Amino acid sequence: MENKDTGDQMTTLSQVMTRLAQRGIHREYRMDEEGNMKLDNSERTYEPINLTILRTYRFEGDSNPADSAVLYVVKDHERNIGFILDSYGAESNYPGHKFDEFLRDIPVEEDDEFSID
Repeated sequence: MENKDTGDQMTTLSQVMTRLAQRGIHREYRMDEEGNMKLDNSERTYEPINLTILRTYRFEGDSNPADSAVLYVVKDHERNIGFILDSYGAESNYPGHKFDEFLRDIPVEEDDEFSID
């Protein structure tokens, strides 16, 4: 992850996830095989309008540009906060376009409270 102000390397994906977990953010929103977005494999499914992206972190591997990931801090309308993690580019964790379309439709309200800079 790069610092936008200085361009310096900051932290790794695992360091960011550790910091978020220290703040109580450890639950994952995942899309299942049927294309349903769920929190920690619960039975409840979400539509993009039910979620809000609070922060986005992008990571690129030092030795391999294809080793890239994006981490979204997300809350649902019941104020559950978790994350969505995905590789991006050609190596996405989710096949097809449904996941990408779902992400594009989630409202974004960047919140500095979830910054770990």
